[in-house]
Amino acid sequence: MMNSIERKKHWEAIYTKKKPEEVSWTQEKPSLSLSIIQALELPKDAPIIDVGGGESHLVDHLLALGYTDISVLDVSAEALARSKQRLGEQSKKIEWIVADITAFQPKRDYAFWHDRAVFHFLTEDKDIQFYAEMVRNCVKDHLLISTFSLDGPLKCSGLPISQYSEQSLAKIVSPSFNLIKSEEEIHITPFKTTQAFLYCLFQRIIN
Repeated sequence: MMNSIERKKHWEAIYTKKKPEEVSWTQEKPSLSLSIIQALELPKDAPIIDVGGGESHLVDHLLALGYTDISVLDVSAEALARSKQRLGEQSKKIEWIVADITAFQPKRDYAFWHDRAVFHFLTEDKDIQFYAEMVRNCVKDHLLISTFSLDGPLKCSGLPISQYSEQSLAKIVSPSFNLIKSEEEIHITPFKTTQAFLYCLFQRIIN
């Protein structure tokens, strides 16, 4: 299993050597994530974080929709640098966070937490439990986690992953969150293969 230093080295190498069209997770438009976010009708100043945001275009679309409090986290500084370059002056409106999700210590609360294709890379119980405790402490409204489903790949970028069902994902974040929506997506990679994703939207339970 990788430690934090090895994990960062792995992902920096990926983003240094490969273009967006050469990695499987690339989406020109993250349509399903956006439709879920828009359906929630969040206030435009709601604090939103995209973990593992890297080179994702979600931030571009959130800015275009008028959201004003956006953070993007990734273990790869190179990935975030590419997004900053793509956004130009708009990048100054974003809080960019270089951090390993297995060691991230949030300094604030978030109304909406977005994770597409990060959580399934956590394969050790200690990392999964750390993540679960972290979101319990800092996510105050909604949590969207998108992982490989039970029909998805067993590996990605040379690393093993954990597949999930609605039930297994909900169990990890309970009893702090209720599952309010789930949807499957067949993602078509830039090289025309397919990956089965499961999107689960959770709502915070107010104690």
